[in-house]
Amino acid sequence: MSKELIYSLTFEQLAAYLLKFGHKKFRALQVWDWLYRKNATQFSEMIDVHKDCIQLLTDHFVINSLREYEKQESEDGTVKFLLKLRDEHLIETVLMRHKFGLSVCVTTQVGCNMGCSFCASGLLVKKRDLSAGEIVEQIMAVQEHLKRSNRQEQVSHVVVMGIGEPFDNFSNVVNAIRIIKDHKGLAIPARHITVSTSGLADRIYQFADENLQVNLAISLHAPSNELRSQIMKINRSFSIQSIMEALDYYRQKTKRRVTLEYILLKDLNDKREHALQIAELIGEKKQLINVNLIPYNPVEEHPQYQRSEHEVMLAFYDTLKKQGINCSIRLEHGADIDAACGQLRSKHSRCSS
Repeated sequence: MSKELIYSLTFEQLAAYLLKFGHKKFRALQVWDWLYRKNATQFSEMIDVHKDCIQLLTDHFVINSLREYEKQESEDGTVKFLLKLRDEHLIETVLMRHKFGLSVCVTTQVGCNMGCSFCASGLLVKKRDLSAGEIVEQIMAVQEHLKRSNRQEQVSHVVVMGIGEPFDNFSNVVNAIRIIKDHKGLAIPARHITVSTSGLADRIYQFADENLQVNLAISLHAPSNELRSQIMKINRSFSIQSIMEALDYYRQKTKRRVTLEYILLKDLNDKREHALQIAELIGEKKQLINVNLIPYNPVEEHPQYQRSEHEVMLAFYDTLKKQGINCSIRLEHGADIDAACGQLRSKHSRCSS
């Protein structure tokens, strides 16, 4: 049996494990510090931890499970990593530079079953969920990259928007968030963590009850059920209305704003009438919802979808603003590399098939 990835354990789980074998709780604090503050890559590096504890951890856990398979670096500082898991599956992780800090976009599944018709992530069906540790380790891999690059920088923000549907891997994503925001370790604040879902309404209620206080984003991409069901099959199970009701619950429970993500697709969902429909959908909740307009990264396998022209995007933005909607246009990152989520992995899968 392969050893468990230690990043999968929350601090409480690690402390309970060590207590079970006769070690004091402060040993868990030591190990946690070495993992997340000192970025240890081997248990042997933990020089102030008792040798019996080190032996126990070595016998039952591993620290490193990801291998860097390919790396693309953009002129704007974006770095896309293609990482290989222990079972040889490939996943993507992206480092992005902002004025406010460094953010990492993490993947939650090997492939995706949501079947959004414009998306590169869904070109390869889901093979399995990632463990909490495999989600967390993506951040640690980026930290190691920064260390190797002699940069005195730390990841400050995390977006759970990579390959896969986070709420289709619910418990592992929740545990990963608890590990990421733990003040004794990475200590990335909840307000710096964003989870994006295609709209599993039942999970939104459950996520609200977890009280993690992170930001929630919904991949809307269409203002009506008819249009959304054409491009996102998940809408056939969870209508826009059911999603909006779930968002009301999330806001009431967490007191946090939510974001509606909207990829603009040429001549499909980018007309003035669509912007007005979004404004009507938001209604009186204008101060509680942000709309994030996203330029589309064309995908070779989906030639029917093209990016809206810049002028069209600006007009769409202007229409929303005139309706009093909080709105922004997402700054593009990595336009000169395989920018679309899942694009690099898909390319390698085609080459190896």
